[in-house]
Amino acid sequence: MSKVRIAVIGNGMVGHRFIEDLLDKAPPDQFDITVFCEEPRKAYDRVHLSSYFSHHTAEELSLVRDGYYEKHGVKVLVGERAITINRQEKVIHSNTGRTVYYDKLVMATGSYPWIPPIKGSETQDCFVYRTIEDLNAIESCARRSKRGAVVGGGLLGLEAAGALKKPRRGNPRYRIRANADGRTA
Repeated sequence: MSKVRIAVIGNGMVGHRFIEDLLDKAPPDQFDITVFCEEPRKAYDRVHLSSYFSHHTAEELSLVRDGYYEKHGVKVLVGERAITINRQEKVIHSNTGRTVYYDKLVMATGSYPWIPPIKGSETQDCFVYRTIEDLNAIESCARRSKRGAVVGGGLLGLEAAGALKKPRRGNPRYRIRANADGRTA
């Protein structure tokens, strides 16, 4: 019996949990699993991403136990993004030119923050708050800046503003702006 080829696009919390649940419920020798992980690291806990500002490391936020994927024969393509999917031929092409054939496809791509059409939002020092790389860029910018603004008064916006006001940043001034729908937190 040949293995079922499963392609998972996305290695965030949902993609990782899918793989864990699949491997818990069925013997791993039934599957040939390939995961497209666009980010430069395997799955990590985005819910607690703000703790990264408090000097937690990327390793502490990792959801993947050391050797877990390797032990189960899961191929994780770190830094590779699926750019085309041909559902009729059941094939995926990545940004590196790799071709992956599949029998079953799981789309676990997550989301990306909506950026309001504000003049200047496309500039170098305007960031979204979604990945560890985003937080590294925010911290780097904050170290060389005296002022900043956080647009969005939701949970992540408030956490970002709070983290940026920490004493190690000197005496910055930050403003919390209204959400796009006019509400403030």
